[in-house]
Amino acid sequence: MTRQLMRGARLAAAFLLLFVAMARPAMAQSLLRDSETELLFRDVSKPLIEAAGLDPNSVRVVLLNDPSINAFVSQGQTVYIHSGLVAAADNVNQLQAVIAHELGHVAGGHSIRIYEGTGRATAISILSLVLGAAAMAAGAGDAGVGIMQAGQQAALGSLLAFSRAQESSADLAGASYLSKAGITGRGSLEFFKKLQNQEFRLAVYAKDSYDRTHPLSSERISTLTEIYKKDPAWNKPIDAALDTRFQRVKAKLVGYVTPDQAVLRYPQTDQTVPAHYARAYAYHLGAYPDKANAEADALLKVAPDDPFFLELKGQILLEGGHPAEAIAPLRKAVAHAPDQPMIAVMLGHALIATEDRSNFAEAKKVLKAAVNRDNDNPFAWLQLGIVYDREGDAARAALATAERSNLEGNDKIALTSARMAMAGLPAGSPDFIRAQDIAMVSEEAVKKDKKHRDRDDNH
Repeated sequence: MTRQLMRGARLAAAFLLLFVAMARPAMAQSLLRDSETELLFRDVSKPLIEAAGLDPNSVRVVLLNDPSINAFVSQGQTVYIHSGLVAAADNVNQLQAVIAHELGHVAGGHSIRIYEGTGRATAISILSLVLGAAAMAAGAGDAGVGIMQAGQQAALGSLLAFSRAQESSADLAGASYLSKAGITGRGSLEFFKKLQNQEFRLAVYAKDSYDRTHPLSSERISTLTEIYKKDPAWNKPIDAALDTRFQRVKAKLVGYVTPDQAVLRYPQTDQTVPAHYARAYAYHLGAYPDKANAEADALLKVAPDDPFFLELKGQILLEGGHPAEAIAPLRKAVAHAPDQPMIAVMLGHALIATEDRSNFAEAKKVLKAAVNRDNDNPFAWLQLGIVYDREGDAARAALATAERSNLEGNDKIALTSARMAMAGLPAGSPDFIRAQDIAMVSEEAVKKDKKHRDRDDNH
């Protein structure tokens, strides 16, 4: 291959990598699960989901541990919110605006339609490579490379224009959902101004958005201001109860994700509930158990029956090496929030961690109830497997391991464990059928993985 052809090939390869990056967002971030946060996300998003004509039972809003101020949708009906965005938002209305925008992507099927944009751009790219190669073959090497470069630039412009069109469409859709839900659009404009300030800090001084995946914030603010100010909900105040809950969730997130920053953002002079929450998590993670307990006690003094404050107290005691002491607040938390399976899992964990066999029956009961409500929690299956193992129920211990491994993507372990479970379970029983289902899915995944590896080895 000539040097000029190699240059053209490198251009094409780099361009195709951009296609993949835009079409399939990175999912390397870890999922953050918290009962109080998920409950807030559900309540905040429900009226917006309904306004978008979607089913609230099918759309999920989840939190990712990522410090960047971002949110996105991937294939399916899941909205991913970065922890950095929650920490940067000033109020619940700003979070609602972001969710409304992302629902615009969901309702518009943008995660699927991105392939339309990449398909058009790919056609332009391939044509430029063919024409460029033909020019090189005719002896016009520099002209051939020029054709390739111009083609890649045109293809990139096509893809970026498609992406900007989707973002503008989601902006307008989000504005309509806020309006239908009777929620002010002030938060949307406020958040875009935050992004605009970030653009200034990053020295994004472009007058237009031609070479960007998103329109400039200034362009979006200009378009949306006129729409929002005409809306009847423009002067409607923020839901105070929701915002109080948001401030709590934001504070505990800051304390958990950035404990060093939490004690600066929420100094000791701040005696509000969010400040106690943030410092409790920060001190707990920083291995200051006395300070963490004091902050948790301050919260319980304000609201002794709050299940999430009780959960925090139990977590501090459990993870601080005092599982027996953690049981009482966790039992109380479960009693006040019986529909929150993650709190039940923590209680089950505390009961098992005491190593007191008299606690195992209760642990099994609460853990089985938890996985019946939420079977997507690998840690719950781990704890339930421990109980079965301690009881000598090897078959159900293997089934719990199969469930956990299946959720974690460990197909080989899931397959082996499911087969072990089937060997010890009554044929035709619900547990046997579940083990059989996991075995079938895992076996197919293992075969598919082997085919991919064999194909890669042959190339």
